[in-house]
Amino acid sequence: MGSHQRIIEIYTLRGRLAKGVEEKMSKESSRPETTAKHFALGTVLNTGYTIIELVLGAMVGSVALVADALHNLSDVVGLLLAWVAELLTRRHPTLRRTYGLKGTTIMAALINAVMLVVAMVLIVVEAVSKLQHPAPVAGWSVVLIAGAGVVVNGATALMFGRGHKDLNVRGAFLHMAADAGVSVAVVVAGIVMMVTGWRWVDPVASLIVAGAVLGLTWGLLRDATNMALAAVPRSVNAERVEEVIARCPSVVSYHDLHIWAISTSDTALTVHVRRNTHEHNDAFLDELAASIREQCGITHITIQVEYGNNDGDNAY
Repeated sequence: MGSHQRIIEIYTLRGRLAKGVEEKMSKESSRPETTAKHFALGTVLNTGYTIIELVLGAMVGSVALVADALHNLSDVVGLLLAWVAELLTRRHPTLRRTYGLKGTTIMAALINAVMLVVAMVLIVVEAVSKLQHPAPVAGWSVVLIAGAGVVVNGATALMFGRGHKDLNVRGAFLHMAADAGVSVAVVVAGIVMMVTGWRWVDPVASLIVAGAVLGLTWGLLRDATNMALAAVPRSVNAERVEEVIARCPSVVSYHDLHIWAISTSDTALTVHVRRNTHEHNDAFLDELAASIREQCGITHITIQVEYGNNDGDNAY
């Protein structure tokens, strides 16, 4: 067994420290049971509300209510996808899927973002049509139904609003919070229609709904696409990672630095570092890995050590 292979094995497989590190990482990256329960409860609440809003919105002829209901429907599907992905992340790794099914959270976030974009485009088309051909809308019905949406969406958002960095959970929180805000806008539109009789207020409110959701969805779509393409997650500062490695004592250069998302909450890193000494390999690897993990938030780290003076080819 060569020295390079031995050192890699020391870091990735060593029993003394790796066991403790892996247990710590497992606790940090594992999602609590309450998250799955939140997905379940949020799905039930939003499904019930969406059905009621869609039916009543069609009955009173409110484009804003139908638009909000379609958005809520896409959120229900998104919650279901995120919930399933959440459960699949708990599957154990296999020889074929060495990371398990953690990547399903990235797929769920990407599919959710695409569905939202499609739904909002359809809403814009319908709203423009309503602006050209305004129809009477029962304002009081809009106010009551949308008011219920403020409560349902607001309560669901609160369940996901405790500082989660997971893109799935963060996306759920932002969507529900946006829905609550959108419902407030619809309530205001209903009141304005009752007071003034302006029929154009309803389609304008639906355009505001679409604009707000599209603005929110862009961030989710961008981040999920980047993760699917194995780009560095936005939560990781690649320049900071380089600084941490370069500052490490005895490191003269590094190369083949790769950072990518395993899931929406777990990030991996591999790097080759060149040292000018063979001394204290265990301590060096432990300190460098701990620095990267603690300062950069990366959970899975693999370091290959090379020796000798910097030959210029791998200079940082």
